[in-house]
Amino acid sequence: MERASVVKYPSAWIPVAMSVAALALVIGHVFLYGVAREADEGATAHIFQLLMAGQMPFVAYFAWRWLPKDPAQGWRVLALQVVAVVAALAPVWCFNL
Repeated sequence: MERASVVKYPSAWIPVAMSVAALALVIGHVFLYGVAREADEGATAHIFQLLMAGQMPFVAYFAWRWLPKDPAQGWRVLALQVVAVVAALAPVWCFNL
């Protein structure tokens, strides 16, 4: 019997989708306004922070639920989630936003 893919569960793909949305938000902001630092954080920064912090409960639930059940797939999905977070944070670090 073939095992079902863990990726089809929301706790696996929602954090990745949130990271992609945060990355798109940063790229859009840089495209529209440039990389100059602003005196006050705008709505874009707050939405970015909410997206990045909001995915942590999903990641924790995923790890709690799937690592004991299917460690091989669980670690692969967690690695994908970490790569997505790093990809979303990279422009912020690179452009010092």
